Amino acid sequence: MKGIEGTFEVVGARAALAYFAALEPAALSHGYLFSGPPGVGKKTFARRVAQSLLCETPKSTLLGYCDRCAACRLFAAGSHPDFVETEGTIKIGEPTGGAQHGEDPSSRDLVRIFSLHGYRSRHRVVLLGDVAFATPAAANALLKFFEEPPAGVVVIVTTCAVGSLLSTIRSRLVELAFPPLSVAEVASVLRAEGVVPERAQLAAEVSLGSVLRARDVLDDGGSGLRDASFAWFAEAMRGGAPEAGFLRLDDRSLSAAEKRELAGELVEIVRVAARDWSAQVLAGAGAPLLAPDQRARLAELPPRSPSEVVAVLAATAEAQRLATTNVSAGLVLDYLRMQLSPRDPREPATRRPQEL
Repeated sequence: MKGIEGTFEVVGARAALAYFAALEPAALSHGYLFSGPPGVGKKTFARRVAQSLLCETPKSTLLGYCDRCAACRLFAAGSHPDFVETEGTIKIGEPTGGAQHGEDPSSRDLVRIFSLHGYRSRHRVVLLGDVAFATPAAANALLKFFEEPPAGVVVIVTTCAVGSLLSTIRSRLVELAFPPLSVAEVASVLRAEGVVPERAQLAAEVSLGSVLRARDVLDDGGSGLRDASFAWFAEAMRGGAPEAGFLRLDDRSLSAAEKRELAGELVEIVRVAARDWSAQVLAGAGAPLLAPDQRARLAELPPRSPSEVVAVLAATAEAQRLATTNVSAGLVLDYLRMQLSPRDPREPATRRPQEL
C-alpha cells in the first residue's frame, strides 16, 4: 500500500490505515484515541503504529517496520524500553519509580513515564488499552501532559466507551473510529490462528464483526454472551424481567467501567436482534437477517405496529449511547428492558428512568 514501507500487518481499520499512511512523520500528533466496539483491532493497530515508530530501519513513511532490527526484536519480545502498554482502569496512585512492562501504572506513574526521553528511539510510545479512569482526579492528573506534551512522546488510547472519557482529555486527542470487521476479515484472523476454514467461517458469520466474540463462539460452541443476549432481548420483548447474571454485574471484583463494557456488548447484540426482528415484522419472514441463526427465535415474538417498531429501534440506539457514558450498567439495562417491554396504551410514549 502507498504510504507504507516494510511490514504493517492489520485486518480492517481502513480509515485509520489511510489516515496514518498519508501522514507525514513530522505531522505526528502527541495523542490519539482509537474508539470502537471490542474485538475490531484497535489495540493491534496501535501496536503496529508503535513498532513502526520504534523500528530502526530507515524509511520515508510513518508506517512500516522491518521485523529484523534490534528494536523490532525487542518489541516482539515485549521488552522495548520505549514502549509501555497498560490496560484497564487507571488509578491516581503514588509514584513508584517502576511500572514498565507487565505492570499497572497509575496516573502519577504515567506522568513520570511521559516526561522521559526515549532510550533507543526518538519516540516513546505509551498504549493505554481499553482505558478507564477510577476517578476524575486520576484522569485530571494526565491533563498537563495533554496540554503541554513533551517532544517525542506519543500516547494511544483505545476505548469502546468513548463517552465515558472526560471531554477535556478527549478534545486533546486525535480520534479515529474503528468499525466492526467484515465476515471475511474475522474469518481471516481465525484462520491465521489455526482455526479450520469451515469453523472459522461459521464463527465469523455470527461474530457481529468482533474477533473476540468469534473466539467466544468457538470456545463455547456458539452459546455464551451472544446467545444469552438474544435470549435477553426475546424475554424483554415479551414483557418479562430477563436475568442478566451472565454479565456478572454483581461481581465486586469488576470495576464500574468493566461492567459498563459488558453491558455495552449486550446492547450491541440487542441492536442487531432488534434490527432483525424489525426486518421480519416489516418485510416478512423471508427478510435477510444479520443473524440468520436466530430467525426462528425472533419469529416467535409478537408483532407490533410500525410506530412501535421504530420506538424499539430508537430505544436500542439510545441504550447504546448511554452505555458509552458514565451511566451505570444496571441502569442502562433497566432502561432498555422498560423500553422493549410491550407498551400499555395508557402509558406515556417515553418511559426513560429519571435516574438517567
